[in-house]
Amino acid sequence: MKRLTLLRHAKSDWDDPVARDFDRPLNRRGEKAAQLMGQFAQSRGMRFDLLVASPAVRVVQTLETFFVGYGETIDPRWDRRIYLASAPTLFDVIRDLPESAGSVLMAGHNPGLEELILDLVPDGTGPLREDVEVKFPTASIAELDLPIDRWTEAKPDIATLASFTRPRDLDPALGPGSR
Repeated sequence: MKRLTLLRHAKSDWDDPVARDFDRPLNRRGEKAAQLMGQFAQSRGMRFDLLVASPAVRVVQTLETFFVGYGETIDPRWDRRIYLASAPTLFDVIRDLPESAGSVLMAGHNPGLEELILDLVPDGTGPLREDVEVKFPTASIAELDLPIDRWTEAKPDIATLASFTRPRDLDPALGPGSR
């Protein structure tokens, strides 16, 4: 059994005049949400053998702030393929993970992460998947259990969505429409 935890970057600052999307930073709401999600992960006892992440500025800042809340830091393995990746590309990243890692945290972007969850978890498996179908919001965390021994065995429709938590589930002020 392998566990894949997906973390979408927190809310970024669209008002920041950066030249490239890759360089867009978090806004204050994003920082608050990322720290809250780190506290949540720590309180739930989430543990990770490996962190693989997009090197985009908003993901880097999400992780820095997440780990403030989490209380410890994991050195990331940066993978540029995750930046704005499609689900098939994310499957490639997963299949390249070291077999020694039983529990992996992947931090990245939508729509790829949402598509990956919907590809991994069979349709009609419950309300958590239905919630992801509606939206996988910024700073959300999804834990997926894959009944595989090797990451190379990852394929569609095999995972169980063990949990799906949005920042607004923990603090309604971080819900839609709030700034």
